[in-house]
Amino acid sequence: MLTGMQIAVFGGDARQLEIIRQLTEHDAKLSLIGFEQLDHAFSGATKEKIDEIDFSAQDAIILPVRGTDLEGHIDTIFSSEKITLKKEMLEELPPHAIIFSGISNPYLDEITKETNRRLVKLFERDDVAIYNSIPTVEGTIMMVIQHTDFTIHGSNVAVLGLGRVGVTVARTFQALGAKVSVGARKSEHKARIIEMGLTAFDLNDLEANVKDVDICINTIPAQIVTASVISKMPAHTLIIDLASKPGGTDFRYAEKRGVKALLAPSLPGIVAPKTAGQIQASVLIKLLREDMKKREENQS
Repeated sequence: MLTGMQIAVFGGDARQLEIIRQLTEHDAKLSLIGFEQLDHAFSGATKEKIDEIDFSAQDAIILPVRGTDLEGHIDTIFSSEKITLKKEMLEELPPHAIIFSGISNPYLDEITKETNRRLVKLFERDDVAIYNSIPTVEGTIMMVIQHTDFTIHGSNVAVLGLGRVGVTVARTFQALGAKVSVGARKSEHKARIIEMGLTAFDLNDLEANVKDVDICINTIPAQIVTASVISKMPAHTLIIDLASKPGGTDFRYAEKRGVKALLAPSLPGIVAPKTAGQIQASVLIKLLREDMKKREENQS
């Protein structure tokens, strides 16, 4: 249980609702910022304005998956209020307080470093990323079906990257009968691709390996699907970019050439927000319990 723990939950999408539900069930006391348009009420949770929060009483802050933008603004679908996380707010937090976010950026990294506050990036954890790859792939399949006029079975699919999402994407599309090739740079990744019964190619040879591709799925958060690469693709190719914004695709050139390219970050929150929220909540509760136990041991 998280009895006695005070937590501020900021903005976000439907995933945050499952996190709130589970934290209140574990007896945490929550302050909800950016939820004034939410009709549902949670026992043990109070809706508050950001300037009403007593940051000195917070044991943890939970931000949305994206965290903040480069100016500190926080996205929320349950509020019209402009919510900004400022350095001065973090300075008021107790030294033991933890800031949780899905991912981070230079702004969030800087204010947590300058205030000497611990920042936990949930999506850098293997457990969260691997579990999240399941709804990500389900959403990818949905998008492929919606935006093509051919079956996945028998199609040529190129997956770029063999990280935690790439593995699940490649394995699932192979199971659906696609002819899957995977681009990677590390020799151990190429060995794993071959062990999985797939075709491996070096990302340095990407242009030569997209000439007959029907579906290209990028998981690499860097500009890799360049104009030069897109120019080598058939006109009917569908590009789905799963990397975080701004993705790894030259969307301007894709549109110019008539190749359909879709940026699809945060698919778990779109296709399965409840499951995605449960994944995050289970890890959050585990980490909060560990922190509470450690502080209790230090005080005894």
